[in-house]
Amino acid sequence: MPLLEIENLQKTFGAHTALHHFAMQVERGEFITFLGPSGCGKTTVLRMIAGFETPTRGTIRLAGRDVTHLRTRQRKVGMVFQSYALFPNMTVAENIGFGLKVLRRPQAEIRARVDEMLALIKLPTLGERYPWQLSGGQQQRVALARAIAGKPQVLLLDEPLSALDAKIRVSLREDIRALQRELGITSIFVTHDQEEALSISDRIVVMNEGRIEQVGTPSEIYNFPRTRFVASFVGTLNVLAGQVLDPATGRIAVEGQELVTAHALASGDAGKKRLLAVRPEAIVLEAPAAGRNSLAATVEEVSFLGSVVRIRARVRDSVLSLDIFNDPNRRLPERGQPVTLGFSHENLLVLEESATASS
Repeated sequence: MPLLEIENLQKTFGAHTALHHFAMQVERGEFITFLGPSGCGKTTVLRMIAGFETPTRGTIRLAGRDVTHLRTRQRKVGMVFQSYALFPNMTVAENIGFGLKVLRRPQAEIRARVDEMLALIKLPTLGERYPWQLSGGQQQRVALARAIAGKPQVLLLDEPLSALDAKIRVSLREDIRALQRELGITSIFVTHDQEEALSISDRIVVMNEGRIEQVGTPSEIYNFPRTRFVASFVGTLNVLAGQVLDPATGRIAVEGQELVTAHALASGDAGKKRLLAVRPEAIVLEAPAAGRNSLAATVEEVSFLGSVVRIRARVRDSVLSLDIFNDPNRRLPERGQPVTLGFSHENLLVLEESATASS
């Protein structure tokens, strides 16, 4: 049985609907990330799971128990906020042990758990310091320790790394993931950073305008996006407009040239326009080859980015980007040079209509 079950969750604020029919299940020990732009509803869902917001409609079950209308302290969830939210007048140790103190745990048990948490977050000697004496990364570690000190069933993290600089963010996100695996704690992480989501998640829930666009593993989300929104929000993408020639064989006309998809299309798609996508790293410069797609193009720009060279090439009215590894022994194409862009049938994605557009 899933540890967390969310059914038909909806939230309205006056005339505005912030969340539409959100539903998913989270297995015990999973690390789930809610990914999407600001205002897409991801924090709203997190706050309803925590008990800080009441759903307009829908049900939340934790370990089989309906917690939809229970108070936060009755849910056994831990929360880590973007702003740390540490008590400035308490030491690090007092902050970590605060929740246990509220639960009236014995003092000896609190001390032992605090020491355990300090060791776990790699700050064993800083228990007597105050938050203002710590760096941002150290403060967020303390907030994390406070959230897990009470052994919650679910750990909720609301953009906990957004206030930190880039280098510390990378280090701390790796530590959070390692800690989550070590403890086996079910976690839900909110972010708008695609790299962050891809690097630490078991599954990603991509959200847009209060709806789920797609749920999948990082590999599925990046390599097989179902909608234009997912494809463009997660990574860099080339989007092409095509017209279906033969659905059975997957033949599509694009800018006066013919491409083939890896799978047959719906029989009713004949003559219809469809959006296609291909990642820059999936395209190579090569002569036409049997069993592969190719497009005749003209080089518009060559940008040297260190380990990668990005080439922009025009195919009639469309411009495509392709990324190739830097090879000092390889001669790069020049602006205005005709080239052939090649990619496999599998790397040509046929996009579905966005969840927001189809509602």
